Amino acid sequence: MARVEELLHSSVQSEFDFATRTSLHLVDAGGKRFRPLFTLLAAQFGDPASEDVIKSAAIVEMVHLATLYHDDVMDEATMRRGATSANARWDNSVAILTGDFLFAQASRLVADLGPDAARQMARTFEALVTGQMRETVGVGSDEDVIDHHLKVIYEKTGSLIATAGRFGAWFSGAREADVHALDRIGRILGTAFQISDDVIDIASPSAESGKVPGTDIREGVRTLPMLYVLADPDEDPRLHRLLSGPVESDAEVAEALELLRASNGLQRARAKLDEFADDAREELASLPAGPAADALGTLVDYVVARTW
Repeated sequence: MARVEELLHSSVQSEFDFATRTSLHLVDAGGKRFRPLFTLLAAQFGDPASEDVIKSAAIVEMVHLATLYHDDVMDEATMRRGATSANARWDNSVAILTGDFLFAQASRLVADLGPDAARQMARTFEALVTGQMRETVGVGSDEDVIDHHLKVIYEKTGSLIATAGRFGAWFSGAREADVHALDRIGRILGTAFQISDDVIDIASPSAESGKVPGTDIREGVRTLPMLYVLADPDEDPRLHRLLSGPVESDAEVAEALELLRASNGLQRARAKLDEFADDAREELASLPAGPAADALGTLVDYVVARTW
């Protein structure tokens, strides 16, 4: 990870100092670095010391950071990773252009990895964009609302984590079967992590989760547990009314949370999370046994355990 961090910092240097400064704004803000970590973990099934592994780990993090700059503009966010967001510190134009700059730098690094890697990243770019467009446009009249939501989650989150797993295995020289398995595990884990975040926003007290419960309700974001509630006519009518319109007062947020915690919607979301975990474990069983497979198994267990 030290080598990845070094490459991240060197890759955003520009002859235009302002572009360097705005790019480093989020690079230096930290974060979990889950995507590059997953890349490096996937590389343990081959030769993890390959320079292309380090490069691909930096690429997926740069792409992720680029999407954050754009997301903050769309969401009108004022904070990101404990710091003032770029759009709030400068303005929307600067934030958008900084995201574009990071996409450009990631593309430059991908070009060094060859045409197959460039095609894979182009497909990932497409998924990231269509996922955001799909969410923005909303559910079509002929679409199932749950299927639509899961597709959005995969495209916006799972697609890049899948590419992180694929790149790590690919550039370490892992077996082709392992490359495909790690791609699928990344796809599953990315989707599962988002569902677990949605459950935590409802089910976990702030003292345990470190987050303010009900954030999604306040922001009008309909997550999987809420969608299950709204799709079920047998759920509490009062909860239906609360989730169907803006919830502005603290008292209504607290009431909605209490009802959600007792709802079938929350249980169905947890059951769906268990399904994803089972799928991930099935993929894990095809990988060579060892510390890397054990670490991935622990990660799958954690995704589920963190919601209780």
